[in-house]
Amino acid sequence: MNIRYSKQALDSIEEAPPAIRRAFLKQIRFLADNLHHPSLRAKKYDASRDLWQARVTRDWRFYFRIKGDTYWIDDVMPHPK
Repeated sequence: MNIRYSKQALDSIEEAPPAIRRAFLKQIRFLADNLHHPSLRAKKYDASRDLWQARVTRDWRFYFRIKGDTYWIDDVMPHPK
């Protein structure tokens, strides 16, 4: 699968702490290999917008869409609790 990033996602990754950036890059490699990798805990977040959520760390998530053979990363942010 291919990975593409929105401007918002790129900006969020750039502003995130270094440890979060490293964890995000690790999780993206898992996503490219296997959407169902256990550490991602990927799930459909909003079916009406075809938006998925996956885990970066315990406190951070990333949001993405699947279009054909491409994962479009929309945003990376702290998990709202």
